[in-house]
Amino acid sequence: MFCTNCGSKLEPDSVFCSSCGEKVVGIETGEERQSHAESAAIASSKPKKASNNLVGFSPRISDPAFKKYLKNSNRWSLYFSLGIALIAVVGFYIAGEKGIDGMSNPESLYIGFGIGGMFVTIALFQIMGRKRSKTWDGKVIDKTVKNKAKEVKSGSSSYIKRYTEFTVFVRSDSGKKYVISVDDDDTLYNYFNVGDRLRHHGGLNSYEKYDKTGDDIIFCAACATLCDIKEDTCYRCKCPLLK
Repeated sequence: MFCTNCGSKLEPDSVFCSSCGEKVVGIETGEERQSHAESAAIASSKPKKASNNLVGFSPRISDPAFKKYLKNSNRWSLYFSLGIALIAVVGFYIAGEKGIDGMSNPESLYIGFGIGGMFVTIALFQIMGRKRSKTWDGKVIDKTVKNKAKEVKSGSSSYIKRYTEFTVFVRSDSGKKYVISVDDDDTLYNYFNVGDRLRHHGGLNSYEKYDKTGDDIIFCAACATLCDIKEDTCYRCKCPLLK
């Protein structure tokens, strides 16, 4: 081993060069070793921060799994709509050829194209809606439970369906109001409390609570599957849970 300053040969375990007095790089003095040991002991005695902090918006939203999920969702929405459109076009063409219900081509074929185009248009609007969706922060300002009824038609008859509407009202920091409403299911209603800070994740159109302490459940930000708070990933879509 040689001195990096003057090039003189060093004795084994030398701390300083005997020729120029330069400290040997990579070698610690006894005092330095003791100081480092004391610092390490102090650091190890401090309480460690939990790896899963349930307070705060999770940085896991930047995981590539979410981008992959959105890409696949858009792709399958388009594939599904194209499949339905093809079935509609072929079905109405066959109906026109066979004269079913008095239909004939090309009028029947035009109807098929119209219905198929409607499905494709709906899918395209859904995809564009996801892309235009923005991320914003807000707060739960109110919750309501209402018993309602609506008329449901079934063939030539109809009946009255009674249901319970569970609604959560959210106001963004910019002042805009949003509504989360579910019929006959109080899971989301009980999950959110008035005063909770929320973050709406654009594209995914899902809500994340700022403070998740005390929660036993957590909703997947991608597919909305209800998961155990102890899990790290959604068992259905395999995306990270935001905690």
